[in-house]
Amino acid sequence: MAKVAFLGLGVMGFPMAGHLVTKGGHEVTVFNRTAAKAKAWAEKFGGRTAPTPQAAAEGQDFVMACVGNDNDLRAITIGPNGAFAGMKRGATFVDHTTASAEIARELDAEATKRGFRFVDAPVSGGQAGAENGALTVMCGGSEEAYASAEPVIAAYARMCKRLGPAGAGQLTKMVNQICIAGLVEALSEGIHFAKKSGLDVPAVIETISKGAAQSWQMENRYKTMNEGKFDFGFAVEWMRKDLSICLAEARRNGASLPVTALVDAFYSEVEKMGGKRWDTSSLLARLER
Repeated sequence: MAKVAFLGLGVMGFPMAGHLVTKGGHEVTVFNRTAAKAKAWAEKFGGRTAPTPQAAAEGQDFVMACVGNDNDLRAITIGPNGAFAGMKRGATFVDHTTASAEIARELDAEATKRGFRFVDAPVSGGQAGAENGALTVMCGGSEEAYASAEPVIAAYARMCKRLGPAGAGQLTKMVNQICIAGLVEALSEGIHFAKKSGLDVPAVIETISKGAAQSWQMENRYKTMNEGKFDFGFAVEWMRKDLSICLAEARRNGASLPVTALVDAFYSEVEKMGGKRWDTSSLLARLER
């Protein structure tokens, strides 16, 4: 058992922090900008709440975070009453936010200067993965930092791996989002084409999903897509945030991402259709306007 703080109780963080108690057996303190949500979490899981990130981090062995973006992450770590001011030497900060590799390196350097460890550890698997404790966790940081954090992360992970130094976890998450963007657009076009051709879409998918076209998106999203339902999983506005990080990094490292840029533009069109909170499979709705 470890003393753990969790900062950020959104659709991902709320169940992740819960698994630290129910599966990990850890003593958990939570912080959330909306205090009512932290109170609700504590009532459900029996942990404690703290009024600031700094107060949550004080005396903890591990501090985990899952917030919105780079700015949110800076605010809860090195901003006023930030967690870094409360962390003890030798502790480990684990960031599950999908953010830039740049801020991961920045915070790793700051953590090292203050005498504690840092791991950037973005996740994949969506709300269902968080609720089921079956997330894929992509980590960057020193071998020592990762080794300390892995047993704690195990409470909500089915796959956890160190990919390199600080920033490597965020870069790997970018690869993940690049791959998903292309897959979802291809699946949308395939379903759209099948409909226009007068084919039985379920029969088509049942057949091709047993071959080389098979994917997680096909297995888990085609039915709701075919029914025109787009309230399952990761929201378009968050995917656009992630793709903007990918495209910015590509401008820095010289990678060519023409399909990713195109799909990002398609998601922009979905937003203009009123689909900011639709899930990412709503690319099909754009084709069927």
